[in-house]
Amino acid sequence: MADTPIVLVDGSSYLYRAFHALPPLTTSKGKPTGAVKGVLNMLKSLIKQYPDSPMAVVFDAKGKTFRDELFEQYKAHRPPMPDDLREQVEPLHACVRALGLPLLCVEGVEADDVIGTLARHATEAGRDAVISTGDKDMAQLVNGHITLVNTMKNETLDIEGVNAKFGLPPELIIDFLALMGDKVDNIPGVPGVGEKTALGLLQGIGGLDAIYADLDKVTTLSIRGAKSLPKKLDEHREQAYLSYRLATIKTDCELPVGLGDLDIAHPDREALLELYRELEFKAWLSELLAGQDKGVDDVAGGASAGNAPASASAAAGEDAVDEPAALAKPARHDHTLLEQDDFDAWLARLESAETFCFDLETNSLNYMEAEIVGIGLSLEPGEAAYIPLAHDYLDAPAQLSRDAVLATLKPLLEDPAKGKIGQNLKYDISVLARYDIRVAGALTDTMLESYVLNSTATRHDMDSLALKYLGEKTITFEEIAGKGTKQLTFNQIALEQAVPYACEDVDVTLRLHRELRPRVEAEGRLAEVLDTIERPMIPVLSRMERTGVALDAERLHRQSQELEARIRELEKEAFDIAGREFNLGSPKQLCDILFEEQKIPVIKKTPKGAPSTAEAVLEELALDYPLPKVIMAHRGLTKLKSTYTDKLPLLVNRTTGRIHTSYHQAVTATGRLSSSDPNLQNIPIRTDEGRKIRQAFVARPGYRIVAADYSQIELRIMAHLSEDKGLLEAFAEERDIHTATAAEVFGVALDHVLPDQRRSAKAINFGLIYGMSAWGLSRQLRVERNQAQIYIDRYFDRYPGVARFMNDTRSQAADDGFVETVFGRRLYLPEINSRQHARRQAAERTAINAPMQGTAADIIKRAMIDVDAWLNPREGDAEFDAWMVMQVHDELVFEVRESQVEDFIGAVKQRMQNAAELRVPLIVEAEAGENWDEAH
Repeated sequence: MADTPIVLVDGSSYLYRAFHALPPLTTSKGKPTGAVKGVLNMLKSLIKQYPDSPMAVVFDAKGKTFRDELFEQYKAHRPPMPDDLREQVEPLHACVRALGLPLLCVEGVEADDVIGTLARHATEAGRDAVISTGDKDMAQLVNGHITLVNTMKNETLDIEGVNAKFGLPPELIIDFLALMGDKVDNIPGVPGVGEKTALGLLQGIGGLDAIYADLDKVTTLSIRGAKSLPKKLDEHREQAYLSYRLATIKTDCELPVGLGDLDIAHPDREALLELYRELEFKAWLSELLAGQDKGVDDVAGGASAGNAPASASAAAGEDAVDEPAALAKPARHDHTLLEQDDFDAWLARLESAETFCFDLETNSLNYMEAEIVGIGLSLEPGEAAYIPLAHDYLDAPAQLSRDAVLATLKPLLEDPAKGKIGQNLKYDISVLARYDIRVAGALTDTMLESYVLNSTATRHDMDSLALKYLGEKTITFEEIAGKGTKQLTFNQIALEQAVPYACEDVDVTLRLHRELRPRVEAEGRLAEVLDTIERPMIPVLSRMERTGVALDAERLHRQSQELEARIRELEKEAFDIAGREFNLGSPKQLCDILFEEQKIPVIKKTPKGAPSTAEAVLEELALDYPLPKVIMAHRGLTKLKSTYTDKLPLLVNRTTGRIHTSYHQAVTATGRLSSSDPNLQNIPIRTDEGRKIRQAFVARPGYRIVAADYSQIELRIMAHLSEDKGLLEAFAEERDIHTATAAEVFGVALDHVLPDQRRSAKAINFGLIYGMSAWGLSRQLRVERNQAQIYIDRYFDRYPGVARFMNDTRSQAADDGFVETVFGRRLYLPEINSRQHARRQAAERTAINAPMQGTAADIIKRAMIDVDAWLNPREGDAEFDAWMVMQVHDELVFEVRESQVEDFIGAVKQRMQNAAELRVPLIVEAEAGENWDEAH
C-alpha cells in the first residue's frame, strides 16, 4: 500500500480543541466524556476518508521537553490541564488502542516533534503523508509530500494552501513564529513585532538570517514603524533566534517505531464494546453490536480478526456467514408452540415455576383497543417460547385457539403466589383485563428496575436497556414491520420473523431482571423504593387508566368556538398595534415588527444571532410593551384550542365514552408521574380559559367529582428536611406559611400583612426551593435586584435551617453525585461538578429541589397504593362506590356516588394524610362538584 498516504494524527491538539469547542458530555455517573467523543469522531472520519492508509495517533508525553531547557518560561502561561480534561486522557488512549491504531507518546519531545520526524522519514522514502492537526505551527512541515488536514474546519493545506492562508511559503513559517512569537506557548518573539509586521519583513526581505544580514533594508519597507524596527530587531536578536529554535519542530527524534510499523486500523471489538459501555456511547455501541460501525469495522477493510468479508471466507474454503462469529448473541433456543402437546409441556413447566416472564404481542399500542396476537414465555435465560394466536397468514387449525390458550393461562396469570416478570407490565396487564384476566402476584418490571436504579442514565425501553446493561443490539419492531404508513401490525408479521422477535423480548427481559435487580439491591434503599412504591403502582395505574374519566365533548366544542372568536380578536388587535397585517406564527415577521419597526430593545438572541422571539423573551417584553402581551395571549389561546378543546373530544373511547390517558412511571427524573394522550399534567388552571377545560371533565349521572390535593406539600417537605425551627413552628401552629413568611421578611405583624406582601412571600417561598436567584426573584416581583437580594437575605436570616440545608445539600451532592428523597429514591446529578458555572449551578438547583419534588412524588404514590387497595379490596365489598380516575401533580381525582361524597371526603383525606410521617402535619384539601373545576 505504498501508494496510499501515511496519516499522522496530532492527538494532543485535537484533545484540547474537542474539549473547548464541543459541549461537555458526562456519563450517568458524572464522568466527563465530551473530549473523548470529539477526538474519536475525528479519528472515525479519518479512517473513513483514508481506509487503506497506515496511521498513528501521537500525544504529548508527561514531563518536560528539550524546549524547557532552552527557555525556562516556555509554555509558562499555559494553565494546568483542567481536571475534567485530565480524566479523559486515559480513556481516550484506551479507545485509540482499541481502534487498533498505534499510539505514540515519546518523552523529552512534543507530539509535534514525533510527527515531524515521521513526516521527514516519509518524505525521504518518497511517501506522501497527511498530518491531521489544528496547530498552525505544523505548516512548517508542508512540502511536496506532506499535507495538513483539519477535520474540525474541513480544511486542507498543501504548499499553495499554506501560501494562501499565511501569505508565506512553508519554509518561512518558523521565521514567522520567531518574529511575532506565540502567546499560547510563551515563545517571546521580538517585542513590538506583530503578525502584520512579521509578514511585511518576511515578504520584503526573506527569512531571519536575511533580515539580520541587512537590517538597513528594513527602513525601506512600507510597513508601520519601519524606521524604528532595525533597532528593536537588533536589541532582541538573541531572543529572535531563541524563538526560532523553540518554534522549530524537531525532525530527528529517536522513535520506538518506524514507518514500517504503522498499519491500518485493526479494531479490538471486545475492547471497544467494553469502553463504549463504560463511556455510554450508546449509538456507537449499537452500531458495533449490529456490525454497522462504518467508522471502525467496515472502514478497517475487514482485515481485523473475525471480520473477514463473507466472500473472503468462502474463498478460503469456509462457510460464508452474514454476521461475524464475534458479533453473535448468546445462544438461545426458541420454541414455536403450534401444537397442543408442545403447549401442554410448557404449561406443566409454568405450573411448577415460582416465577415466569411473559410478554404479549398485540396489534396496537392502545391498551383499550389492542388485541392479543401471541404470547412470549421464558423461564430460564437462553430459552423462550412463542405461542402464535392470531396471525393473519395462519389458517385456524395451524395455530392454537386464542380463547382456549388464554383460558388455560388465566389461573396462572391470576395466581397471587406466582411472580410475573415483564417489561412495561402495566400495558400487558391492561390488555389482559380486556380478556377478563386479572393479573396478580409479585410483579417485576425491568423498566422500573432500571428507572429506580438511575432515572437519568438511559431511556428505559427494552432496546435501550439491552444495549446498556447486556451490550446487545436487539431486533427493533421497525426492522420486522417497516416504517410509516406502510408499517405492518404484528398479526401481519411472518412467523419466521415474529418468533425470534417475540422470544428475544422475553429472553432479554428475563436476563435484564437478573442483571438489574442485584444492582438495585446494592445501592442504598433503592430496593425499598422499587418494592414498596414503584412495583405496587403498576396495577393501581392500570386500573385508573382503564377506568378513565367522563368528558363533556359538547362543552369543549362550544369553548373551541369561543376561543376561535377571541383568537381572531387578538389577531386584529395585534394588526392594529403593528400598523399592518402579518403572520403571528412567523418568528421572522414578528422579529421584523418588534425589533425593526417598533424598535423594541433586543434582550436575547438566537444561536445564529437573530433577535429571539421565544416565549420567555415575549413574556418579559409583555410587562412593558403591548404587542408582545397580545402575542402571548394569542399563543396561549391557540395552544389551548389545538391541544385541548379541539383534540380532547377526538380521544374519547368509542366503547366507554370516556378519556383514557396513559400514565408513565419511568419518564421524569424525580419520580413524578407523567401522562400522554392526553397529557393531564399540563392543563392550565391560572386562567379562566384553562379552568373551563377542567369543567369538561365530569362525573356520570348520580356521581360527583372529588378532587383531593396536598396543601403546600413541597414547603412542608422543606420544613421536614431542613428542620428549621421557624418553618416547623409555622406549620405546627397551622399558620398560613406565606403570610408567616411575609411577616418575617417584611418585618410586620401577622395581622398586618398586605395581599401584595403575601404574594411576594409566596414567590420567595417557592422560588427558593426551586433555586431561584436574586435576579430571577427581582424579575418575578418586578423590583430591583438588590432589593430581591435583601428579601432573600432576610428570609435566610429568619429561616437559617433552610440556608444550612441548601448548603449541606450542595456539598453532599458534589461529593456523592446524587441526592435522595425521604424514602431513599436517588437522583443522579452528572453535572454537579461541571467546570461550566451555569451547568454546575443548574445541577445545584436540581439538587436542592429534587429531594422535595421526589419526596412529594413518593408520598402521593404511597397514598394511591393505599387508597386503591381500600377502594378495591381483594375480599368483601368496598366501603365506597368510588373510583380513582386521575392523578395530576399533588392531586388525586375521584368519581364518587353522590350520596357518599361527604363521608368519602373525610375518609380519603385521612388516608392521604397518613401516607407519610413528617416533622410537620400533611394537610389534604378536598372538594366535590359536578366537574373537575368545581371540585378544585
